[in-house]
Amino acid sequence: MCRFLFCVLLFAGSASAFAADWKPAPAPLMTKWGKAVTPDNVWKEYPRPQLVRKDWQNLNGLWDYAITQKGADKPEKWDGQILVPFCIESALSGVGKPVTKDQNLWYRRTFEVPAGWKGRHVLLHFGAVDWEATVFVNGKVFGTHLGGSDPFTFDITEALKEGKNELAVRVWDPTDSAAQPRGKQQMRPEGIWYTPVTGIWQTVWLEPVAADTYVKSVRVTPDVDKGEAEFVVEVVGNADVVLIGDRTATGLNVRAKGKPGQPIRLKAGTDKLWTPDTPHLHEIEIQLTSPTRDSAAADTVGTYFAMRKIAVEKDDKGVMRLALNGKPLFQVGPLDQGWWPDGLLTPPSDAAMKYDLEVLKKVGFNMLRKHIKVEPARYYHYCDTLGLLVWQDMPSGGVPARGQLIPPDAKDDAKFTDAEKKQFRAELKAIIDHLRFFPSIVVWVPFNEGWGQHDTNDVLKWVKQYDPSRLVDGPSGWQDRGFGDMKDAHIYPGPGMFPAMPDRASVLGEFGGLGLPVKGHLWKDTDNWGYRTFKTTEELRDNYRLLVLRLHPLIGKGLSAAVYTQTTDVEVEVNGFMTYDREVIKFDVAETAKWHKSLFGPPPEYRELVPTSEKVAQKWRFTTTKPAAGWEKPDFDAAKWTEADGGFGTAGTPGAVVRTEWKTADIWLRRTFELKDLPKGEVLLRMHHDEDAEVYINGVLALKATGWTSDYTEFPLTAEGRKALKAGANVIAIHVKQTTGGQYIDAGFVEVTERK
Repeated sequence: MCRFLFCVLLFAGSASAFAADWKPAPAPLMTKWGKAVTPDNVWKEYPRPQLVRKDWQNLNGLWDYAITQKGADKPEKWDGQILVPFCIESALSGVGKPVTKDQNLWYRRTFEVPAGWKGRHVLLHFGAVDWEATVFVNGKVFGTHLGGSDPFTFDITEALKEGKNELAVRVWDPTDSAAQPRGKQQMRPEGIWYTPVTGIWQTVWLEPVAADTYVKSVRVTPDVDKGEAEFVVEVVGNADVVLIGDRTATGLNVRAKGKPGQPIRLKAGTDKLWTPDTPHLHEIEIQLTSPTRDSAAADTVGTYFAMRKIAVEKDDKGVMRLALNGKPLFQVGPLDQGWWPDGLLTPPSDAAMKYDLEVLKKVGFNMLRKHIKVEPARYYHYCDTLGLLVWQDMPSGGVPARGQLIPPDAKDDAKFTDAEKKQFRAELKAIIDHLRFFPSIVVWVPFNEGWGQHDTNDVLKWVKQYDPSRLVDGPSGWQDRGFGDMKDAHIYPGPGMFPAMPDRASVLGEFGGLGLPVKGHLWKDTDNWGYRTFKTTEELRDNYRLLVLRLHPLIGKGLSAAVYTQTTDVEVEVNGFMTYDREVIKFDVAETAKWHKSLFGPPPEYRELVPTSEKVAQKWRFTTTKPAAGWEKPDFDAAKWTEADGGFGTAGTPGAVVRTEWKTADIWLRRTFELKDLPKGEVLLRMHHDEDAEVYINGVLALKATGWTSDYTEFPLTAEGRKALKAGANVIAIHVKQTTGGQYIDAGFVEVTERK
């Protein structure tokens, strides 16, 4: 962690007389961190770790608020107080009210400028405000910012006065009634769409800078091939830039000088490359020297950088892979949405935000896909320090009623107006400008599935040209248009992949989604949702382990990354590694870390015990008329059932190899197979079912599978089903019920033995 973070001076805003009366609004669920929030301790951490100055003033805390009709003047009376930086819809705001597209949300508070800042300019920073924010200081309008996820700043010096100053903010948020980037917010949340977020949702703060010149931003691009790092320092005013490295802190002893806005190359070497296992960071001090000053620096800021290179390169077998620092590295991690039951888009605290990342590291993940949300800057700093690769999504936009959320098979992109395209590009550029500093970010994801997907290749090509130091996903899921460093599949539960390509990496941008509702830790007690939902922890873990096992052969075929859905439950979604309140980790941490570690070693050995009909037809007995009781028993007489080749189903069912047509609602099948010896490894059922299936081995229930698969998939057997296997003759019996769409059934067995 940058040493400057430990020496900042925090000037807290004046404590409100009403702080003792504040309490959270009612919520279905709270985290332990949310329960500890007070107006006096809310988000006190320094908010900009990539560019650290020692003096600042935090404006988080209680503000006045009012909801008015859109376009109304600043209110004379206020509705109450709101805890910033939590959005008004959240419990931790203390309000918990919605705001419509026909209303404005107003904020107001006072502040005093410390006497020690006299003679300097004062900058007012907003981490994020959703969506349109107009800022007033002592009645003067300083500007309007459009964008819900990027930070913005105003120099408010000219409006300041001695004593108390008034800061007011007017917010308008169209949520899902307009096409602006908003992520998963929806006025009527349901399923995968969540509660809206309106207003200030990241830290608000003041910062003094020199009146004549100061550092505005810094961008660092590592060049591992040359052992150098390129700095571009943007400056307000006229000054030279000096970079100073501290040997004791970083292993560097450097001093370089250059001009603002121009590349400054710094020798850094390659002995301390940044990886998930060794996340080395080098600290650097930036000083500005001005011709108007004799010796004192006009501005001094602390920053850091890392030496790492991300690319798509061929491995020793000629397969295109994601490579870190010139070596293929399989990337595995979760879809990370960053929603919280008490703060919504805002984590209840810095410690809570860091906790999620620490859990991901402990379970053996080396990456995450930050899903259609931009986090506070400190989040990415923690990814830098902990060693987590980040795929950063652009928050999606679009209006469903206008066809701007295109379906998976859409041949054409969504239609956006010129003004909507311009706003999307403006927010995309602002987000990249804000985040490109952080070395943990290795992939930009401009589009998720068909949500607001427009001008696909033009947007992807612009991103690649604007930041050639990172990879561009194109797009994540659904309709690929042929451009991007990766071709990205979404397969639930999966896993699966696009075939290896000569010029792009094949990645699995979403899979899994295995659900487990945990009583006492639910947003809603009923009507919860997951792609596949289980009743017990054991079922969940067994099925997740199978997903990991299925990744092994795909990696061998060229799969470069896999993103599991998801880090936590979110509202009615229950497919998280953790519950929504983070109280329960649904998996055994050490066991799961071992499973993930195996993905970086040799794959397990698969041996076919009983073949399916994928390649060679296998004979089955079947009937579509409900049989007599005991039909699944090994001694049942099925001589009158029809004998035919598997698999059974209808043409056009995804992944099916139909050799015998089956079009009725139910089918019952039996097959006898021989085992010379009892298998010593783990026995898995390899089955493609559409839809609900019950599988028996020698009359013992071995599996109940609901829903459907789109390909052949391995399933764990019940303990009783596994014990029912014996040397010699065995009988497998299956009942499948069809409800809608395609239909298919075929099955066999494989033995899996992990290699030491």
